[in-house]
Amino acid sequence: MFRNLGWAEHFRTMRTYFGISAVLFLAGIVTGITATGLSDFLEQQIKGIKELSDMINQSSNPTLMAIVVIFFNNAKIAGLIMYLGFLFGIYPAILMVLNGMVIGYLMHQYYIVQGTSSMLEVLFKGILPHGIIEIPVIILASAYGLRSGNIAFRWLGCLVNSSRAKTMAKETKRYVIMTVPVLLGIVVLLLVASLIESTITPHLLNR
Repeated sequence: MFRNLGWAEHFRTMRTYFGISAVLFLAGIVTGITATGLSDFLEQQIKGIKELSDMINQSSNPTLMAIVVIFFNNAKIAGLIMYLGFLFGIYPAILMVLNGMVIGYLMHQYYIVQGTSSMLEVLFKGILPHGIIEIPVIILASAYGLRSGNIAFRWLGCLVNSSRAKTMAKETKRYVIMTVPVLLGIVVLLLVASLIESTITPHLLNR
């Protein structure tokens, strides 16, 4: 089904969206570090993460529960990012900035309260082992969400020029078909990331 779909050309058309997605994430990190006025909001986001962690730790099999919860949560978010992007790209843009803000704020708090060594330990032991897979994958999903948003805006143009509707319909159908194997790849990589986060990461942090 997916043979001869022109993947090289497809990914060339996606490069701009990859770049924008990465910039949004980095902008979120910088905002999380510098925007002290958002601390209450970000503390609420971190509180939600802690509550999820507590629920996992209180289960009869914390490791298995962590794998299931983290995987399904991240897989759901990736799918929503890609396809809710058709609502003019708003959801993936906000989510990328928010994820970056939480990471930037968390690292900054570790730096302020516990110093550079503690911050670096959390970064290299607590985030990077799984984040080296998870973060690029979420950036990839966001790139597709932003492309979906671009398609939605271009459909608005068809309201003015209806002769473009047939061409847009073909492009949209081809794009949606190509997102299917991409999403499957994302899901597999997120499963790997959840296995690392649930097994290797706790081991590293407890050493």
